[in-house]
This record gives sequence, C-alpha cells and structure tokens, in this order.
Amino acid sequence: MEIAVRLENLSKSFKEEKVLKGITHSFEKGKIHGIMGFNGSGKTVMFKCICGFLKPDGGAVWVDGRQIGKDVDFPESVGMIIESPGFLPGLSGFANLKRLAALKRLITDEEVRESIRRVGLDPDSKKKVGQYSLGMRERLGIAQAIMEDPELLILDEPFNGLDKRGAEEVCALFDEIRGRGKTILVAAHNMLEIEYLCDTISEMDAGVLTRMK
Repeated sequence: MEIAVRLENLSKSFKEEKVLKGITHSFEKGKIHGIMGFNGSGKTVMFKCICGFLKPDGGAVWVDGRQIGKDVDFPESVGMIIESPGFLPGLSGFANLKRLAALKRLITDEEVRESIRRVGLDPDSKKKVGQYSLGMRERLGIAQAIMEDPELLILDEPFNGLDKRGAEEVCALFDEIRGRGKTILVAAHNMLEIEYLCDTISEMDAGVLTRMK
C-alpha cells in the first residue's frame, strides 16, 4: 500500500482552543478519501497543515514521503480549494486562471482552457467572475485546482452551490481523475456525495479524526 499523505500525532491550537488533537492517519495513494465534518470541526485547519499554510504545534505531516516544513515547505504537486476560492471579480474565468498559471509556467493557455471545459464552463466567455453564480465560482475553483494535473487534490466543500446535475458532473470528473492514479482528499457536509464517491470515509469532530469506512 503506497501512502500519499501521512499525519502523525498532528496537533494545532489557537490560543486556548485545541483545534487538532493528536491526529494520526494515513491516506492511501490513488483513492478518494472523504472527510465529514461541520464548520469548526478542524478539517480546514488539517488541510492547511497538509498544504504547509499552517505550522502545527506538534506532530508531523508527510506528503509523498517528504515531511512538510522540514524536507519541503509545501507539497510539490498539489491542487486545492480551501475556503472560498479568491478570484479577481473584474476578469473573466480564463483571465483569472491564466494569471494563476503564469506563476509556475507549467501549462499552456490551451491546457487552462481545457480545465475550464472539464468543469462545464466556457473558457471563451467574456462574463466577469464577479457576475458568476456561486455554482459557477465553485466550478472555476475546481478548474483552478486541477489545471496543472497535480498528484494530490485537497478540496474543502467542492460541492457548495452546485445543483444535483452539477454535483453529478463533478463526481464523474473526480472519478476520472482517480482513475489516472491521483489522490483526492475531499471534505463535505453531504453524506450522499461522500458515500457515492469515496473509497474511505472519516469523520472530523472537535479536532479528532475517526475512520468510518
């Protein structure tokens, strides 16, 4: 069994509040792992520690065998949605993603356009992101997460604002990505999507992660 992400005794506090309480857990490579948890349960903080955005108070995070904060500052190949994706409201979806793609220069304009098509949006639309519905913004956030074809996807509530058809399309996209050997960590409130989509299901409650499936 090849491990994509390993957490060992991971803990994090903000002032007197213990948000993560000694989490030890492994996420196998090439699978979709669901994390159930309500707002304030600690799942977003855990995701930020995995991505290197927050330094844990104790314990360690390994992604693809490298310790975050020691071997590398950030995972080398990760796409993410953590909290609400931040886009420039005065630009189109394509213009926003093109600017983000320019940071690493890993992909072409056509690959940016293809990622937008894959989530059901029109890359040539002149509509500004500030005029997008919540569902369209969520789709664009997913396009941003997948556009550089990362080995690991970390998605915090990616179904927000999506109707039933949109959720089904996104589930099909994630299934296709898993089929190419990628690993996905997805947090959601809706048990239906999690049960349908995920190979493993864990629950985050008051900073404790418990395997359910």
